[in-house]
Amino acid sequence: MSDILIRKSGRIGHVTLNRPKALNALTYTMALELEAALDAWAGDDEIACVLIDAAGERAFCAGGDLQKMYDTATAGDFDYGRQFWRDEYRLNAKIFAFPKPYIALMQGFTMGGGVGISCHGSHRVVGDSSRIAMPECSVGLVPDVGGSWLLGKAPGRLGEYLGMTGARMDASDALLAGFADYYIPEDRWRELTEALIETGDWSVIDSMASDPPDGKLMALRDTIDRDFAGATAQDILRGLGEGAFADEVRGALARNSPLSVACSVELIRRVRAFETLEPALGMEYRFTSRSASEGDFIEGIRAAIIDKDRAPKWQHRSLDDVPGVAVSHMLAPLGADALNL
Repeated sequence: MSDILIRKSGRIGHVTLNRPKALNALTYTMALELEAALDAWAGDDEIACVLIDAAGERAFCAGGDLQKMYDTATAGDFDYGRQFWRDEYRLNAKIFAFPKPYIALMQGFTMGGGVGISCHGSHRVVGDSSRIAMPECSVGLVPDVGGSWLLGKAPGRLGEYLGMTGARMDASDALLAGFADYYIPEDRWRELTEALIETGDWSVIDSMASDPPDGKLMALRDTIDRDFAGATAQDILRGLGEGAFADEVRGALARNSPLSVACSVELIRRVRAFETLEPALGMEYRFTSRSASEGDFIEGIRAAIIDKDRAPKWQHRSLDDVPGVAVSHMLAPLGADALNL
């Protein structure tokens, strides 16, 4: 059976990610097929809205399928990864600008590439199992697929905290941070889907939505806004307070690529001023296009996915060892190689 199911169901264009054993990780082929469907449905009068969901209970989409990127990069071929990112980012931009309601049901893990195909939609639904995160710094990347733009728009300094640490958001947290719009108990999602198929009327989402259980971020807002206000990642680390939360942050930062963490703070700060998604994607591509050839991406994937030893040997030992010139270089303009959507 296909890794992605694309069909017309009544009044909707219906997409189902269908790799539950792989946590519905997004492959290059899946991204291209989703893009083709959106191109066809944008002008199809029979389609009132698009619904994207996923098979299985564990994940909507836990990220991109990085195995082939690793294989090609370790062989010295960096063009495959760059092409993947260019095409994936184009898809993210099309979702952001899609002319019809784009509804995403995000159960379980929604991370990285999964955020890119859901959280730029117009109607983003979470439930009790939802766990949303941008954990790219743990594999030598930065929050991409437009994640930097979402983080930049999050209230206060939540974006810096979530981007640097990769912390997971529950339903309440995702609503607060601007990664979701509606909480609907998951035992009502089938009813919601059937109503959308029958009517194509997105307002049924409003009628089913309710308030989620309390999350953790609201209670941490003041602490996060204070501790993550530093001008650089190094300043933020040095300015952390005492206590369990600060210790948790220090532990996350110690595990993540120092170069990625330092670049993520600068990236989020730069894209915060952008009003639309596309320039943020271009800024992200400056880093990701260099991530295998000059960054920590290959080592991050080796440690997390290939050898699974969780002991990456980053090129910088700590945040204090990352020079400002390294951050500037990874985010420098690409000239003729810049992202062209």
